[in-house]
Amino acid sequence: MATTVLLRNAPEHALGAFTPKPTTVTPGQSEGSVDLWTAPGETGGPVETGIWEADPGTFTATREGYHEMCYLISGRVTLTEEGEQPLELTAGDLFVTPAGWRGTWQVHESVRKVFVIIPTAPAAGA
Repeated sequence: MATTVLLRNAPEHALGAFTPKPTTVTPGQSEGSVDLWTAPGETGGPVETGIWEADPGTFTATREGYHEMCYLISGRVTLTEEGEQPLELTAGDLFVTPAGWRGTWQVHESVRKVFVIIPTAPAAGA
């Protein structure tokens, strides 16, 4: 039987311990997250959703083998895809970084987002 998964008060929900952001170019930038739900994906990898937050700073990002849908709950960022014009994003914005996306996130104010990760290729060995 399927059961509803609920996370109340996403803007204030406690996240896991903050750790250094691995792809940061800003010393001291950290991130934290909490996974809400994971399910088998149609293409072999899991579909995942949760909440993520990062401190101000700049980091690089790539989307290899998955799309990511994001809804900004709070904060302000500049998202710059390689070869494209920067996008200014604020709380309330919904966007997708598709598989193959490469660029940078410049976090101006601590940012919190709801994310959904959708795999595009079968998991290794599947």
